[in-house]
Amino acid sequence: MKVFVIAGEASGDKLGAALMAGLKSLTDVAFDGVGGPQMQAEGLNSRFPMEELSVMGLAEILPKYRALKARVAEMATAVLREKPDVLITIDSPDFCLRVARLVKAQSSIRTVHYVAPTVWAWRAGRAQKMARHIDHVLALFPFEPPYMEAAGMACDFVGHPVVAEPRATSEETAALRAAFRQGPHILVLPGSRKSEVSRLADRFGEVVGRVAAAHPTATFFVPTTRGVEADVRQAVRGWPVTPVVIAPQEHGRKRAAFALADAALAASGTVSLELAATSTPMVVAYDMAWLSRQIIGRMLKIDTVTLVNLVSESRAVPEFIGAACQPAPIAEALLHTLANPDAQREAMRVTMERLGAGGDPPGLRAARAVLDRL
Repeated sequence: MKVFVIAGEASGDKLGAALMAGLKSLTDVAFDGVGGPQMQAEGLNSRFPMEELSVMGLAEILPKYRALKARVAEMATAVLREKPDVLITIDSPDFCLRVARLVKAQSSIRTVHYVAPTVWAWRAGRAQKMARHIDHVLALFPFEPPYMEAAGMACDFVGHPVVAEPRATSEETAALRAAFRQGPHILVLPGSRKSEVSRLADRFGEVVGRVAAAHPTATFFVPTTRGVEADVRQAVRGWPVTPVVIAPQEHGRKRAAFALADAALAASGTVSLELAATSTPMVVAYDMAWLSRQIIGRMLKIDTVTLVNLVSESRAVPEFIGAACQPAPIAEALLHTLANPDAQREAMRVTMERLGAGGDPPGLRAARAVLDRL
């Protein structure tokens, strides 16, 4: 079996790697396409660095439009030439769905998109447009299949990979606690994209300073991801408190930091589910370019963008989005979260249960869904 797979950012790399592992456990398979280090570890020889596609927001995409357009054409040509049994595109819809459209226009190659578009949040018409060139959708959330099926696509809820990710061992957590005894221990997560780090790092640094003033013995951990480590290390040099930066390859240390943390300040995104998996109370903050903020803000159909709030159908996690992303109120909320850590625990438990905790790994479920629908 030949599978052409494309992922464009760190979260997609995780999804792709788990799916690839699931496919390898079920059938003989060869992979081609684009992915990050986790997908490469599963046998993918990426055609170019995945980080070229890690762009988010209308204003952020414009300067790279020509280069991205050229990559779209390059990938579509490669798929048509290789004639795989299936093209699997993972998240990054601005890039991936353009590739699928070109492929479908010139072939009958089966197309699968992993991660349903958030039509329940904004731009409901995306599902109908997507159905013109996508045959099958793999959904991360249990409430998504009806939206996709109504648009004419097959759709399977396969669970979220966060429920199957490894947790810190007691030895890993004890070692980190021994190295950094002073608390409280606080995670600071300014994003996995360069645009996010550049926009949020200074504000997060000011929050750190305010929290440190109230908790002089606090230890701050800043895990980084591949592609933004240098940016993060440069940014934290200007913070009023020197944090503990965790390199991308220090997986055990990152797991331990999540397990040890008393609270977290995080950019909006999948990381909120990682925090929920370790029952780490959080505050979510996010901002984007002014143009993106104006356009997207007017199109949103929901009153929260935090995944824990959405899946649990609660509003337990405080969030500060767009114009509200200001250090003073964020710091106040983080201090309140530190003082009341149990307030979010039930919402986090419900979230993990609804995302498939305790069942088969989502990557395996996704692989079965792909094979069953071929």
